[in-house]
Amino acid sequence: QVQLVESGGGLVQAGGSLRLSCAASGRTFGTYTMGWFRQAPGKEREFVAAVSQNGFPTYYGDSVKGRFTLSRDDAKNTVYLQMNALKPEDTAVYYCAAGIMYNTYRNSYAYDYWGQGTQVTVSS
Repeated sequence: QVQLVESGGGLVQAGGSLRLSCAASGRTFGTYTMGWFRQAPGKEREFVAAVSQNGFPTYYGDSVKGRFTLSRDDAKNTVYLQMNALKPEDTAVYYCAAGIMYNTYRNSYAYDYWGQGTQVTVSS
């Protein structure tokens, strides 16, 4: 079993930045692909970013590519999502997830463990 605890969400003005953190405990952290998803009210859960178990490569959804950066620090059992140039359409609950997979990192069903979510609100 893996437990994921997220932090770093909040309210930010359009054009600003936030960094989300996801601290993991339980089973061996380095064996898992780590992903970030987001969900706005009334919308489907959307893939944001993922990083493989060895730290490379990373993958990004088209809507965040060039603005968001995902990284992992296995020594701290933590993954980060650096979000820059935020837009109002980035407003959502952001979820950290962990799983073991080959090429299904964009699919939320591929992940076995989820954090509680953290709210990100971007004002215009």
